[in-house]
Amino acid sequence: MAFNSSSVTMTEVVLSLRKLNVFYGSSLAVRDVNIDIPPNQVVAFIGPSGCGKSTVLRCLNRMNDLIPSARVEGQIFYHGKDIYDKVVDPVDLRRRIGMVFQKPNPFPKSIYDNIAFGARINGYKGDMDELVETSLRKAALWDEVKDQLKKSGLALSGGQQQRLCIARAIALQPDVILMDEPCSALDPISTLKVEDLIHELEAQYTIVIVTHNMQQASRVSDYTAFFNAEPTEKGGKVGYLVEYDKTDKIFNSPQEQATQEYVSGRFG
Repeated sequence: MAFNSSSVTMTEVVLSLRKLNVFYGSSLAVRDVNIDIPPNQVVAFIGPSGCGKSTVLRCLNRMNDLIPSARVEGQIFYHGKDIYDKVVDPVDLRRRIGMVFQKPNPFPKSIYDNIAFGARINGYKGDMDELVETSLRKAALWDEVKDQLKKSGLALSGGQQQRLCIARAIALQPDVILMDEPCSALDPISTLKVEDLIHELEAQYTIVIVTHNMQQASRVSDYTAFFNAEPTEKGGKVGYLVEYDKTDKIFNSPQEQATQEYVSGRFG
């Protein structure tokens, strides 16, 4: 029987999931997830396809609100406040908890305007040139594009586009950055650049990443949550959290047999 709680003792928590259930229509997609996410750490969500890891990730900044059939039960606390409380503005929440998607999605604008766009909408009053440069530097992209800021973001390579999207998220000065398989569409060299970037960003941001790549999870994360799925009576699948702990423990001495079988490549 899998346990569904963190065995990690944390003195400070940025995000706390409590008895999280996610439905699509009448179908339960993910059940009873409990996770505490500490500050300035990288947390990886791993597991086979259909286990709900991306669904849980999207709950962390209420992206599932944009899916009409989605419904969330339970609670997610961000710095102690329930993000699903009616008084919480989801747009403001997404500024504080930014997201980078699986496929790079730059705006059809210049590199400069890709970074400045969100800041302008949110009423940024500071030096925009400085914000653009700082964001691109933090995304390890400045040296590659500093002389072509008027160039379309769509003209960049796939790896550069993904780092541009990370810079765009950084420009909103978030607290947390969510990454949904950010390297799945990238070549190995670009993937390593993004992984190096994640290590650098960890000093300033809390990062939660979904990845199918076991090696990537072991390389970039401090904590790992392993999700699995089981069939339902209606022929679908419901995802659940099997185990959550420090990454070294998950990969080298997990408590659950299913975790051991997954990280060793026996299924998934």
